[in-house]
Amino acid sequence: MNRRDTVLALVALGAAPLAAEAQQARNLPVVGFLHPGFPASASTIVMTSLRAGLRDVGYIEGETIKIEARWALGKPETLPGLADELVRLKVDVLVATGPSGVMAARQATGTLPIVANDLETDPV
Repeated sequence: MNRRDTVLALVALGAAPLAAEAQQARNLPVVGFLHPGFPASASTIVMTSLRAGLRDVGYIEGETIKIEARWALGKPETLPGLADELVRLKVDVLVATGPSGVMAARQATGTLPIVANDLETDPV
């Protein structure tokens, strides 16, 4: 190996961590998920369905999309704070479940799209 090849190899090795860091820094779209219940039992069905639906249209959690989930743990009075937190995280869309989750999401933002699985709440 000549001197020029050695220098090029060292430059490539030095740049490798920067390239890896740049790849990890890419911004993925973020889905904010708001649920009045617990992250177990029936609510896991909702998360499983959400992930499956996203996968059906080409989004894979951790690869092409990120999901930020917030659970009220059966305390609906915490939903407004959790919705505000998701808005501060600058999620791209809010997915809210249950009437109280949808209302908290609507109060937290007037600009983010909100996806609701609650048929009792006015979707406008």
